[in-house]
This record gives sequence, C-alpha cells and structure tokens, in this order.
Amino acid sequence: MITLARAAALFGSVIIAAWSARAATLDSVVVTYEDGRYELVADAYMDAPREAIFLVLTDYDGFGRISSAYKEFGFLDPTPEGTPVVFTRMAGCVLVFCVSMRRVERLEAQAPGFIRTVILPEQSDFRYGLAEWWLEPEGTGTRVTYHMAMEPDFWVPPIVGPWMLQHRLQRGGAAAVQRIERLAQELSSPPAAAN
Repeated sequence: MITLARAAALFGSVIIAAWSARAATLDSVVVTYEDGRYELVADAYMDAPREAIFLVLTDYDGFGRISSAYKEFGFLDPTPEGTPVVFTRMAGCVLVFCVSMRRVERLEAQAPGFIRTVILPEQSDFRYGLAEWWLEPEGTGTRVTYHMAMEPDFWVPPIVGPWMLQHRLQRGGAAAVQRIERLAQELSSPPAAAN
C-alpha cells in the first residue's frame, strides 16, 4: 500500500526529473561548406556528469535511444591493432531529398573527456569524415563541444546547403541533446530503494 507521503515524494521526484530534463541547452550550431566538405561545430550544456555523458556517447549498441534517425548501429570487429570499429546507418529527408547514409568509423576515446571517430571511406558513404566530442565539467553539469567534418560520397542537391542543414540540425540537435542528457542522468542516478 502506498502512503500519502510516499506518493508525494514520488510525484516530487517525477516533477524534478521532468524539470531537469529541460536543463539541456544547444547553445550554438554553425555549419559551413567549402569544396565539397561540410563542417559542423556545436556547443551544448547538459546537466549530467561528463562520465555518464561519455558512456552514452560511446554506447553504439544504444544509439537508437539518441535519435530515431539512427536505423542501424553497433560495434563491428575491431582493427587488427584492437581499435574499436563502429557503424551507423542514418536515414532522413530534407524537403524532398531523402538519403540513407552508412558510416563505418574507428572509435578513439580518452575517458571521460574526449571522443573521436574517423570514417573508413572504403566501407562508408563518405569520402572523408571526422567527429570529435570534448566534455568539460561546468558547474553541476558538462559543457559539450562537438566538431564534425564530412565529405559525402553521394550527390547533395544545392538546395540542401549549409543553411538548411544548420536549421535542421538546430531542431533535431536540441532534441538529441536532451535525450543524451536524460540517458546520462539515468546512468548517474542511484537506483531507487525498493520498499
């Protein structure tokens, strides 16, 4: 039987969790394009410890929890030197242009503050690709800086230029930042005691 005090505490926890989930902010997204190569720099704040954010961002088996754009994801066999290899297949549309993109990447990480992936072009839909995450403690949370450079190995219509990509990434990126924060908060929260 649930007591009134326990119900009030549970309700308060739900309200606090819901309020905390809105603490994530995507402060800036800048997309540039030059000579067939796109670059993206994003800056965000998440109200979660960087160790937990690091775990979320390196859990390729769970990437579908970050965004529904990820249709396939996971780990492949490591390189002969033992470097982890990951893959993602994303699908999405901008206006009437729809594409499915496969990325196979080497994963290089230094816990808890740095993650880098380097695209293996021979197994990907990109001629070049590099992504880096820097996770720095800030107040009670983490400042996250993301830099990505990519050169698609498929045709991108001129109408889907940097402005359109920036607009889409600001919308979708804000939701992804909130999901990453929520997943990291779940990882870092102590389990509730059963009564």
